[in-house]
Amino acid sequence: MKKRINSLFLGLLAIGMPLYVSGQEVEITTNVGVMRAKLYEDVPHHVQTFVERAKAGAYDGTLFTRVIRDFMIQGGAPDSRGAAPGQRVGFGDRSAEILPEATPQHFHKRGALAAPRQNDDINPKRKSDMSQFFIVQGRVYRSGELDTLELIANQKARKKALDAYYYPVKAELTELRTNNPREFNKRAARITAQIDSVVRATPGHLIFTPAQREAYTTVGGAHHLDGQYVVYGELTEGFDVLEKISRQPTDKYDRPKQDIQILHVKILE
Repeated sequence: MKKRINSLFLGLLAIGMPLYVSGQEVEITTNVGVMRAKLYEDVPHHVQTFVERAKAGAYDGTLFTRVIRDFMIQGGAPDSRGAAPGQRVGFGDRSAEILPEATPQHFHKRGALAAPRQNDDINPKRKSDMSQFFIVQGRVYRSGELDTLELIANQKARKKALDAYYYPVKAELTELRTNNPREFNKRAARITAQIDSVVRATPGHLIFTPAQREAYTTVGGAHHLDGQYVVYGELTEGFDVLEKISRQPTDKYDRPKQDIQILHVKILE
C-alpha cells in the first residue's frame, strides 16, 4: 500500500498537479494592522483556490468593502482596487466561483475565515465566490439565548414528533411512572430518541453542538451563518485588528468611509 501511495504522489508531481499542503498559514497585512490565520486541512479545494489566488496577488491592493459591526468584515473583491471614495464596490467575480465543500465541523465563531457567495436565487448551487473572503466578528450569546433559538427553530418538528410518539401513549406513561418507574424510564428514553430523530431529520432544524455552545457563549460568533457558507480557516493573531476594522464608520452600503486596504496576503510556507 505504501508503495502505491508513493507512486501516486510521484505521478501527481510528474503531471504538474498542484498539491495541497496541510497546516498552511496566511498573513493578511492591511493599512491598519496585520492578521494571521491558519487554513484548515479538511477543506482542500477552498484552501487550494485561496492559496493560488493569494500567491498570484489577487487580493493585494483591494479593500474591505463590507464592514458590519458585531457581524463580519469582507474584502478582496477585484472591483475595489483603485475604487473612488464612495463608489459602491464588492460585487465579486462569478468566474471565481467554486462548488461548496461540506464542513459541518467548522462554524462561524469569532475569527472564522470564510467564503461569501451570491444569493440562492441566482446561485442555486451555493457556489463560493473565492474572489473575496470574510472574517467573522459576531457577538457573544448567553446559553439561554441558544436554548431559545433551538426551541423556536424546532417547534414545528418537535410538535409533529410529539403527536406521533408521545401523546398517543401519554396516559400509559403516566401510569408507568407510578407503577413501574424502571419501565417508564426505558420507554421515555426511547420516545425521546424518536423525537430527537424527527427533529434532526427535518430541514432547517437547529441543534447546537457542544463545540458551538462553548464558542458562541465565550468568544462569540455569528451562528445564523452556519451551514450557509464554507469556513476554511480561522484567525490566530490580529483580533485587535479585526475589532478595529469592524468599528470603522461606514456608508449606506457598509463600505468604510476611510479605505481599509489589503496591502498583501502572504501564504506562510
